[in-house]
Amino acid sequence: MEEKKIDQDKITPTEAPKESAEEVKEEVKKDFKGLQGSVRKFLRELLDIRNNTDQEATKEAILADIPFKGHTSWILICSIFIASIGLNANSTAVVIGAMLISPLMGPILGLGMSLALNDIDTLRRSLKNFAVMVVLSVLTAFLFFYFFPIKDESSELLARTAPDIRDVLIAFFGGLALVIARAKKGTIASVIFGVAIATALMPPLCTVGFGLAIGNYGYAGGAMYLFIINTIFIGLATFLIIKILRFPMMRYANSRKRRLTARIASIVAILIMVPASWTFYNVFKESLFRKQANQFVAETIAQYTFAGEGRYLENFTNIEYNDGKNPQIEVVCMGNEVVPANIIAGWNTLKNEDNSFGRLRNTEFHVIQGANNTEIDQLKYVNELYETQKNQLSSKEEQIAFLETELARLQKSLGKQIPFQDISKEAKANYENLQVLEYGNSVTTDFNKIDTLTVFSVRWKNNLGSAKIQAENQRLLEWLKIRLKDSTIQLRNAEE
Repeated sequence: MEEKKIDQDKITPTEAPKESAEEVKEEVKKDFKGLQGSVRKFLRELLDIRNNTDQEATKEAILADIPFKGHTSWILICSIFIASIGLNANSTAVVIGAMLISPLMGPILGLGMSLALNDIDTLRRSLKNFAVMVVLSVLTAFLFFYFFPIKDESSELLARTAPDIRDVLIAFFGGLALVIARAKKGTIASVIFGVAIATALMPPLCTVGFGLAIGNYGYAGGAMYLFIINTIFIGLATFLIIKILRFPMMRYANSRKRRLTARIASIVAILIMVPASWTFYNVFKESLFRKQANQFVAETIAQYTFAGEGRYLENFTNIEYNDGKNPQIEVVCMGNEVVPANIIAGWNTLKNEDNSFGRLRNTEFHVIQGANNTEIDQLKYVNELYETQKNQLSSKEEQIAFLETELARLQKSLGKQIPFQDISKEAKANYENLQVLEYGNSVTTDFNKIDTLTVFSVRWKNNLGSAKIQAENQRLLEWLKIRLKDSTIQLRNAEE
């Protein structure tokens, strides 16, 4: 009996820890559930915007901003003039000031809210005032740029002609911020001003007017595309926030009218959503293309080491997507040294075969440089580079000296351009034994100065002896010097 009692005493301590472990487990579960509840409560208080929303005040504020008449119209006209002057003068500060006073957001918010609430009357008013807003803005900008004597294509203007994926995201999140700020009790005015700057509705409309004034419909179309993107995604953001905040739907006594209104609002919403999705997809594709194109240029031409005085001009790299139909990449090199053809061929092979550049396979790749380019085109690039950066480089004497040297050399080369077609016909008529005539400009240096010489290469018929060829060469050279009034012309025998 004592042994049994001893065994029971031994069993009791082993059972006690099991019971305490289960109790600990239950306590941990309770603590974890309490932590989950606390986190949910914290996130709800942090992110929930329904409790502090004033629905009636929000609707009234949006409805009040829809009409364009009287004071609002004149404010819009003045802000468009200010923005146009700022874009013309390439002044970011002036453009921002114009955006702060611009009343462009009203009809766009009205469109989004009316679709969310099935409010057909507000939708009609918003569309009418939106059309008035666009026409008045474009007309004002057109008149300014048409009659103003200075019509420079500033970087501020050109930046509004080609939208990308960032413009879509800015418009969408800017619209979200704007509607959330409008819905808060005690509207956050600074947010409204910030969204007006970020979404930049006004500069694209000014650029449309600029493009129409100078007859460049590509600029006008690109800027209008950017404005439409901003409009669609601000309206979409408004629609979503109104739905999330559960604003009450418009009630109609007539059930038939209610159903008809709901159908119309749904159709309009779909008509907006489909192009919005398509626009986002296309702009996203173009963004990926440009990213790969910039990466390709950075890994090829930007890494190439010129042995002489060659130089890659990064600012003149031109990437054209063209809706994916005929994409192009163009890079510009200046100086006396040219990139060899086999190197360029290797870059093309990399572009077409490397999987990391899969979106560039059908892209044309051009390297604009001395030997592979006309002197006129090269002169244009140097002139543009010199004029656009002269002010910024005023303290950089060495770079200015380099550009001035290039400009002088190319201007001299331009003067040496000859009417080769006429010369070749006259030469064939005068020299019956002439078989091939070639022409080109040769850049030479004695390491003190650089010069460009006009060089002709000739090939005579095979039955001529060396003495006859030498005599014919001398006669042809003298004729070319007299015909072209250039005593520096050189003549060489072309290789078979």
